[in-house]
Amino acid sequence: MTKPLFILNGPNLNRLGKREPAIYGKTTLVEIEAMCRDEAGPVALEFRQSNSETQLIDWIHEAIDEGSAIIINPAAYSFTSMAIMDALKMFPGPIIEVHISNIHRREEMYHHSLMSKVATAVIAGLGPGGYRAAIKATLAMLAGTT
Repeated sequence: MTKPLFILNGPNLNRLGKREPAIYGKTTLVEIEAMCRDEAGPVALEFRQSNSETQLIDWIHEAIDEGSAIIINPAAYSFTSMAIMDALKMFPGPIIEVHISNIHRREEMYHHSLMSKVATAVIAGLGPGGYRAAIKATLAMLAGTT
């Protein structure tokens, strides 16, 4: 595989480890990135985080041109951003939406992700390990073994 796997993270995920540890745990985004790189092995990763909707859209556009797959934790934009959803619609490869918490066990406002409508798969509630599961599933999809 010559094209990188894009792992995109939305707003406030840079605060993981400090932000509501009862919901999101104590693992930092830096630790999640290391876990992802370990899981991906020799596969190139573009691991990024932004609090800006515009930046996330620009990275999705970059992935459209240069990426093999997208794993995205859009965070709060999951429930509000038609613009991110529209950008993801243009991506021709696998898209896995990841949520650290189980959004369906939380308040009603977290139950309806716009991204789920365009994602190939959704992983929610596995904590940081959801990223590892997403990488495994994505690599299997790209290899044609799922």
